[in-house]
Amino acid sequence: MDDRRDSFFALGPEQVIKAVESTGLLCDGFQLALNSYENRVYQIGIENGPSVVAKFYRPNRWSDAAIIEEHDFTLELADLDIPVIAPLILAGETLHHDSVFRLALYPCRPGRAPDLEDRQQLQQLGRYMARIHALGAEHDFIHRPELNVDTFGDDSCSFLLGHDFIPRELESAYSDVAEELLDMIEQIFDEASPQKIRLHGDGHPGNILWHDGGPFIVDFDDARTGPAIQDLWMFLSGDREQQTSLLNTILNAYTQFHHFDRRELILIEPLRALRIMHHAAWLAQRWEDPAFKVAFPWFNSHHYWQDHLQSLKEQLSAIQQPPLHWL
Repeated sequence: MDDRRDSFFALGPEQVIKAVESTGLLCDGFQLALNSYENRVYQIGIENGPSVVAKFYRPNRWSDAAIIEEHDFTLELADLDIPVIAPLILAGETLHHDSVFRLALYPCRPGRAPDLEDRQQLQQLGRYMARIHALGAEHDFIHRPELNVDTFGDDSCSFLLGHDFIPRELESAYSDVAEELLDMIEQIFDEASPQKIRLHGDGHPGNILWHDGGPFIVDFDDARTGPAIQDLWMFLSGDREQQTSLLNTILNAYTQFHHFDRRELILIEPLRALRIMHHAAWLAQRWEDPAFKVAFPWFNSHHYWQDHLQSLKEQLSAIQQPPLHWL
């Protein structure tokens, strides 16, 4: 039995308030659970001050050193006036401990999802991502992993096959498609030979809050080392023509502040495939968490795995197409 895990699953209002007040703040009783699955996140009212956001970290995912490394990265970015949401420093610390819980507190910022059809918003995102990457390229993470074929692809497949998640009648087809896909992706990564820099790691519209004409870039929980295009490709949507137009808008703004290696364009579909594989394994690894069974009731059905296998087959085809073109 893992006491930390079980306590995390059963985290309730009283434990939340106690843990937040252990940092020296005094809560006013207001508490609102926010949309988060990997961690537990709450908006907390504070007496004689603005509300804060309390993030309780899932046990056994990151070491303390890895969490602090993420905090330090966001604090460095904030010092450069890049609009990230960095953790509050209380009593000289950003990571706090109360009993079995680890938590960080953040300022509460309002915002809405970005409008990716708005070229000015895309240009702002491109420029800010470039500035994040300019700092990210200065040195490497020590305690946080790299996004590569092993960590997102091979490890994901091994977990799914090793824990009997794939239906038996689909195992052989899944194994064959995954092996072909990963061999192809590894070859493409070798050919592109991208520079590995510190990244946000999960750059998608859900991690951007737009307010008063500008973005707040939030949730660096997945920060890791990888190719720059990882923080850009998830802002692309639509058919090939639409994606090409969006890509050109982003990169033309991005390159005002940081160099972009065109060879990384060939990594877009491989990275999409790795994300699909990693997401399935992520759900499987969290399946004992009661919150996941409520939030993802469709997961682990025969239909889900059929669709997942079909998605991987489609990625095999997509990867073999010419990459998007940056004018």
